Amino acid sequence: MGIIGDSLDKAAQNTATRPIPKSGPTQMRFLVKQHKGSTKAVADLLGVSQRTVERYLKAQIKRPRKDLAARIEREVRKRWQPRVREQAKKRAATTGGIVIETRARFGFTAAPGTTDDGRIRLITQALPPTYAARLFDAQAAGATEQQLQNIAAEGLQEIYFKDRGRRADGLLVEFTDIDYVELDF
Repeated sequence: MGIIGDSLDKAAQNTATRPIPKSGPTQMRFLVKQHKGSTKAVADLLGVSQRTVERYLKAQIKRPRKDLAARIEREVRKRWQPRVREQAKKRAATTGGIVIETRARFGFTAAPGTTDDGRIRLITQALPPTYAARLFDAQAAGATEQQLQNIAAEGLQEIYFKDRGRRADGLLVEFTDIDYVELDF
């Protein structure tokens, strides 16, 4: 995906209430359970042989190689506590909102004679639940990274730069050259 989509996924993973399984065999058992007992599906997912998955299930292999350990952990994190994630997303989309921290270039389209040159800014801003809901809905609908960036830019424009419509009427914000984005809800 992209930087905003990955940040949304990471924020959702951070809502977990329990740590993920630690050992290779327990992580592998979790993945097999998630795939309804299909060791073939897990083997295809991880890029290993079906026999390797079976060896983990029997605890014949206890410590995976570094690259395989990273793939296993990534896949377990994606699937860990889905109901907790959905509840956190629902809470963010209805009452809590989302906090965005970013370092990016912000430029402006405004009235002639104003200082609208783009510059790098570090911004941490809480966005209301409507923007969180729009981000989640767009991500679920398979929106492109640019569409997610546009939603985030619109939220920062309205809340941070326009102060909810109290100033800078007619200002349009350009959100480019993103260094990093972290989201939390």
